[in-house]
Amino acid sequence: MLANGTKGQCPPTLLQPSTPYGSTHFPNKTPLPYVHIREADVMWSKTIWRVIDLREKMNLPLYYPLEPDKECRRSLFDVLRSELFTGGITAYGKPLLDDEFNYPLTISEVVALLKRIDTVSTQDPLTGVMKDTTIARDIVSENIKRYWLKELWFFDKQRSVMEVRIIGLCPLIEKIDQNTGEFRGYEPLFWVPYAECRPAFAKAPVLMLVANTSGKITFDELFEKRIFDSFIYKKSNVYDRLVVEYAQGINALLESDAIKEELFNIEHDLWHF
Repeated sequence: MLANGTKGQCPPTLLQPSTPYGSTHFPNKTPLPYVHIREADVMWSKTIWRVIDLREKMNLPLYYPLEPDKECRRSLFDVLRSELFTGGITAYGKPLLDDEFNYPLTISEVVALLKRIDTVSTQDPLTGVMKDTTIARDIVSENIKRYWLKELWFFDKQRSVMEVRIIGLCPLIEKIDQNTGEFRGYEPLFWVPYAECRPAFAKAPVLMLVANTSGKITFDELFEKRIFDSFIYKKSNVYDRLVVEYAQGINALLESDAIKEELFNIEHDLWHF
């Protein structure tokens, strides 16, 4: 818990520069605007859904630090939560049923969503009788181990380039059986539009896995430069089904790789030599 009583936010003392030359770049930074795309120029497009696992080494900058460090660098979830609580970003509910941002949540609903009431069976030390005890806890960045990422791939014939635009992000919380400690899968919390997140991401520096700390980037640059690892769990299709619905185990991973290969080959197939 931070000094100001709010997890994931930087107290005023941490906002002061900790280097002799200061740092005024990130607080004033804005995201680079996208190039305008005409619908008539899009020759081909496909929607892709990915899973970003924060336990993979390449994705650790999205997970750490679990608490803001002395330079006020925060995890991706702490940046999202801070903006959600202040109204900078709108969260959208029913993530399993809808990823088109049709069910906006109020700030109070988001606050309630990020609290969990767990029931744990404990033994009374005096009577030896087992009884249920409720424990209230907040969902923090440590609990978020995966993200869903929705993106649109398209070929712009006006500029003759293949591009990708991220549409939305969805944090997933681990479900743990409080009695046995067993892992029970992942639960999506909400979707957030990536376009709304970019202004906040552009001001949030990332702790990268490099020896030179002067070469800083932001979360916006990390996503736009695609400095993360992921696997595909769905592509737009007539059945609206997930990869795991028609491929299991190693076959699902092979299908994910096949979809990646298809995306890279499409651009070459559109050219005539």
